[in-house]
Amino acid sequence: MLRLVLVLALAIPAVHAQTPEPLNQTEHTFAGVTAGEPVRFRYLLALPEGYEASDEAWPLVLFLHGAGERGDDLRRVAVHGPPRHVREGQTFPFILVSPQAPSGEWWKPVELAALLDEIESTHRVDPDRIYVTGLSMGGFGTWELLQDYPDRFAAAAPVCGGGTPGKICAAREVPIWAFHGALDDVVPPVRSEEMVRRLERCDGDIRYTLYPEANHDSWTETYANPELYEWLLSHRRGE
Repeated sequence: MLRLVLVLALAIPAVHAQTPEPLNQTEHTFAGVTAGEPVRFRYLLALPEGYEASDEAWPLVLFLHGAGERGDDLRRVAVHGPPRHVREGQTFPFILVSPQAPSGEWWKPVELAALLDEIESTHRVDPDRIYVTGLSMGGFGTWELLQDYPDRFAAAAPVCGGGTPGKICAAREVPIWAFHGALDDVVPPVRSEEMVRRLERCDGDIRYTLYPEANHDSWTETYANPELYEWLLSHRRGE
């Protein structure tokens, strides 16, 4: 069932401050081969409090940044979204993985799936509690990852993105909460809405928040909202 939530919010301009240090997160490099081609990119990793002291398996959130954070400087990845909140001292009850796309490249689902494979093999990850979210280019990447690997995720939250409506029903069993700004002149809200409407028609588990006063930056409000993380973590794969 479609739930349209209108949130009164100020349009917040994109951040143009100096790029900060990615405090409270460790830097890693992923190197592998996908579809016969070598793959190499870097990512930030934040572990939850208590991870080292217990043997339990933890939820994992994969965060995909926007086009402006591409490159080879991992500090840029911590400018927005969950890695920004970790940098500022917030702790989350999940493993946070924040890869960086190389300059000029877009998110490739097969590479992200390979990264998840590696993280699952080296860390205590609950395979039934893996989530994906991303903003702008990362919102597009979130939708595409859901289309290609719908059985991998317990829930997802694409922000100001879009995708291929004809393919998204493959993910109709995945709870999805999409976000967009009504005044977005970079990625028009119709890009999210066409995905939402298609999921509605195929009886998908979809929720949609439209910020009536927000332009492209619909992510600051979204990732500052504790309800988002509570909602993500309330879902398990297959339930």
